[in-house]
Amino acid sequence: MIFLYFFLILFFSFLLIKATDILIVNFRSLSVRSKINKFALTGLILGLATSLPELFVGLSSAFEGKTILSLGNVIGANIANLSLVIGGAALISGAVMVKGNFIRRDVFYAFLAATAPMVLLFDKRLSHIDGLILLFLYVFYQVTVFSEKRHKQINKNYQENVTIRFIRKLTQPRVKKELAWILLGVILLLFSADVLVRVSVQIALIFNFPLLLVGLLMVSLGTTLPELVFSIRALNDKQQTMVLGNLLGSIVANGTLVIGLASLISPLVIQSLPSYLLATMSFVLIFGCFYLFIKTKHRLDRWEGLLLLILYILFILTQILRS
Repeated sequence: MIFLYFFLILFFSFLLIKATDILIVNFRSLSVRSKINKFALTGLILGLATSLPELFVGLSSAFEGKTILSLGNVIGANIANLSLVIGGAALISGAVMVKGNFIRRDVFYAFLAATAPMVLLFDKRLSHIDGLILLFLYVFYQVTVFSEKRHKQINKNYQENVTIRFIRKLTQPRVKKELAWILLGVILLLFSADVLVRVSVQIALIFNFPLLLVGLLMVSLGTTLPELVFSIRALNDKQQTMVLGNLLGSIVANGTLVIGLASLISPLVIQSLPSYLLATMSFVLIFGCFYLFIKTKHRLDRWEGLLLLILYILFILTQILRS
């Protein structure tokens, strides 16, 4: 049975890569036709799309009264995004460039959104009210990123609201075709990611790992595959802005929307406090390194990506050894 699980992981990883190819081509074309900034488009739409596996895990675990699995998944996924995903992309592609002051500001905003559930968990529980606060933060972030003030065209004559302009573009036949391909890509991505998550959970259960550790390691690794594949493909196509937009959008969606909905359905109480504290400290450390790297040189070099990967490996080993 173990060999069958590993075969399924390989097959659906290949399917996920093909789905990501479809998304990159059509998102790039849609961004050009709709004249919407790539960062805003990927942060709002693709950042949410690649976080849907975490969302499905969160909702399923909440309805079963096991929201702690979603919390572990969210923290583990955000750690993987900032180390495995962006670090692996920089290691493979050579460097990740950071263009524009607004991107650096959004990195800080993403940090605030991602640490919001950690602050709310100061009393070791997430209540219904905490869930509502997290959902409000998600909406606030997206409105800020997608606003006309921050994502207008360089042309000073451009005054039309980008949201209205985008909706108007949807009526064009060519844009409808691109949207259909995007929908197909998202469906394939979600289906393959969902199977990868289920298989990962089964493997983890065979080795009798605790539920929080399953979320932190196995499930989060499976649910961050869409971000990893997208980042590598986008960098190979010289789409630096799309990588950062997807990365930050996914981190915000995980830390606010996903865990907010899960705790709104079923409040959680922290039981394994040492594992949770270790994970939160690891997230703050890795985010601090990532922010320092891109702030000093406006890029993430290959050696820095390697360092982030090493930090991720150390995080995994530490969690396994203490379990």
